[in-house]
Amino acid sequence: MKQKNILTWAISAIVYLGLVIGGYSVSASLDSNNDHTDTHDEAKINGNEEKESIKEQTHKDNHSKDSGHSDHVAHSKSELVTNVKYEDGLITIDVKDKDQNSPELEISHEKIMHLIIVSADLEDYYHLHPEEKGNGVYTLKFDLPENSYKAFVDIKPKNLAYKVSPIELHVGKGHGENEENSLKVDTNLTKTINEKTVELTTKEPGINKDVTLSFDTKGITPEPYLGALGHVVILDDKGEKFVHVHPTSEERTLFETKFDKPGIYKVWGEFKFDGKVNSYPFVIEVK
Repeated sequence: MKQKNILTWAISAIVYLGLVIGGYSVSASLDSNNDHTDTHDEAKINGNEEKESIKEQTHKDNHSKDSGHSDHVAHSKSELVTNVKYEDGLITIDVKDKDQNSPELEISHEKIMHLIIVSADLEDYYHLHPEEKGNGVYTLKFDLPENSYKAFVDIKPKNLAYKVSPIELHVGKGHGENEENSLKVDTNLTKTINEKTVELTTKEPGINKDVTLSFDTKGITPEPYLGALGHVVILDDKGEKFVHVHPTSEERTLFETKFDKPGIYKVWGEFKFDGKVNSYPFVIEVK
């Protein structure tokens, strides 16, 4: 009888111990599942937050790119210093970086340098191409009449910021810095040079929006000139704001640009006919 009671007690203890262990295991399993679920949910939330953060940053980056400057204004500051001088029929341009080293220039429209020279009254216009002589020096033999000029060195330096700015140039005596122009807006935008007629048509240009300059060459396709059907140079009435524009396609004489302030501008359209380059001047107003 005594042995039977001990056996009964032993079996009861084993059953009780099994129930305790089983209950603990179920509880641990539930806690583990809850922890896993919580961790999963937290990872999901963090993942979503990270995706939203990436998405927001991408939007900001795209917005930053979209709100960039117009194509013809390369940089607000220049890392180069350019000097232009004229003596005895020789134009000399010196180009140096801040350490007085000669920068490497890239070819742009078939030339390493485009030198635009206009008289102070914006009447005389020259588009020239000096040649490299070494050590940042470029020269060109060219006879400039006595006058006061502004020179624009249009180059594409490699890995350096550069902004085209006017450089005063005086040839002969009696020509000072106070000479000004008196531009008047053209009422007729049709010009004939060397028996070739070109007409400028455009919608009334405004500021900070795309403006298309369309040049009607009256059924005559211009000859290729510096890798394009033509070139357009624009200056404001003070001769300070420089814009060099190329056609939007290889088949049509259409040019797109932007104006960032109202005022009077002079436009030169350059087109090549019968082996000669004609520069057609137009004066327009941007309102």
